[in-house]
Amino acid sequence: MTDVHNFRRACYAAARRTGGKVLEFRLADDVIPNFHQGLIAYDERTLAVACTRDSAMLAIAEPRTIDFVGGTGESDPLTFADAPELLAALATLLPSSRVLILSELNGPFDATTWPHISPDDIKYWRPGTLGEALFNYWD
Repeated sequence: MTDVHNFRRACYAAARRTGGKVLEFRLADDVIPNFHQGLIAYDERTLAVACTRDSAMLAIAEPRTIDFVGGTGESDPLTFADAPELLAALATLLPSSRVLILSELNGPFDATTWPHISPDDIKYWRPGTLGEALFNYWD
């Protein structure tokens, strides 16, 4: 299980180290999604630090726009982003977590390498990339 307090603390510290500012946290408190997000704003863009709820996996993604009026949320696969300085800061701040880089996340998914992901989910959802398999909105 991910320690939300440590995740939040690491996002604030990583933002300070990289010249960003934490805007908000989107903490998953229901079945979906299977990850939390911390949004960090920079002058040129905003990034989401995604952290899986059940394991210590971290990734950087483009933040989603949520439509509160229509009642829809963010359910498509994440669009992962490259942010080497932010990834390096997170790796230092959360050494027990695995910080995944863009090429890993967008690379092919091999179910034998990730036995903790349900075979039934893999069969039903058919993730095409590692990022889709690890950070998802599967119910």
